[in-house]
Amino acid sequence: MSQTKKKKTLLINILFAFTLVGILLFLSRAPEITTPSLPHDDDHNRFFSMKKKVAGQLCVECHLPDDVYEIHKDTTPNTNRCLFCHRRD
Repeated sequence: MSQTKKKKTLLINILFAFTLVGILLFLSRAPEITTPSLPHDDDHNRFFSMKKKVAGQLCVECHLPDDVYEIHKDTTPNTNRCLFCHRRD
């Protein structure tokens, strides 16, 4: 292998290593998870086996204004996207 090729390979490896270190630093500084989890209780267990879109459409059965469990006041009133923000752990 020629000297030029070795230098080029070394430069590429160094750039790759710096890129990896940069990505790891970026990910290590990510904020903590603040998204509320879906509760693991009898009322919500059925939603863990459903697709997100289907489960999200069923949330309104109990979580409409003036219903059994009112949606939190800071929640965007998009009633079919609940599991976009609420995690299923």
